[in-house]
Amino acid sequence: MGLLPVSGAALRSDTRVREAARDIGARYGVDYTDDAAVTALLAERRKSLETEQRRPAAYLGLLTLMAGMFLPFGIPLSPALDAHLFAVLGAAGALTVVGAALLVHARAQWKQALRNGPLAGYREVLGIARAHGIPLAHIPPWLEGRTTGGGGKGAAPIPTYPPVEPTPQAPSNAPPDSTPAPAPAPATPAPASVSVSVPPKPSAVSHYEHMADAGGWHDETGCLLFLAGAGGVTWAVTVGTAVGYAALLLVPVAVWIWLAGRRQGREKEELREEALKYVTALEAAQAAGARVPELSPQLRALLDDHH
Repeated sequence: MGLLPVSGAALRSDTRVREAARDIGARYGVDYTDDAAVTALLAERRKSLETEQRRPAAYLGLLTLMAGMFLPFGIPLSPALDAHLFAVLGAAGALTVVGAALLVHARAQWKQALRNGPLAGYREVLGIARAHGIPLAHIPPWLEGRTTGGGGKGAAPIPTYPPVEPTPQAPSNAPPDSTPAPAPAPATPAPASVSVSVPPKPSAVSHYEHMADAGGWHDETGCLLFLAGAGGVTWAVTVGTAVGYAALLLVPVAVWIWLAGRRQGREKEELREEALKYVTALEAAQAAGARVPELSPQLRALLDDHH
């Protein structure tokens, strides 16, 4: 089923959120407390939005815009174009305007598909859940109109509502009653309720969160040091200065940095596999009714890349 932003069980755990989700669902014809229905809705709408972005108007607009922008650069290369300078510049301007208009139209159609319909209702439900203190485990970037790994609010952010105070607990002490209570009838044993807990985060996953954004500089630094060493030796041979041979010391340093980067990359890949197993365990716990906490930015990025 995949990891949803919030499970139906979490929405039903608060009476106010449950009623609000049902009222919103009645407007759009979707039961937002049904995990299977929400999963099918998100899969269908995501595919529809991707199709919307690949419409011919978008590609045609991009090609027309590029043609209009680069056409003036061909004037110095072609005498025929140079002979009709004003006509070429007018055609370039017209192509640029038409291409920009097509791109704007395609973007507007995509925004309309994103902001309207059942997705708008689901974002309302998520905003209400967050306002009532229910954590959102993970919000897919496409649901808010953001690029994968991109920041910002996106074209359709989750609405923000004022925080709602928790429901006050009813007093447990009832007024005394002089009427003797009837003898209780023998009750049948109630079925034991199974409480699903969120799996604890392994230490390997915590380590992955700390080092997920680390590294990435070993290849570039090693290459620069290797080139500096080779350049120093070349300079020494060409000019005849023996000091340039000292740059050979940079070559083993470059090799050491490359090996360190490879070792770090191998360790990060192993930790990444552990993090994926943990996310899979969270998905299973959520499907069983557990309330999954909000994921860290590193796990959210991992989930976006994985899907």
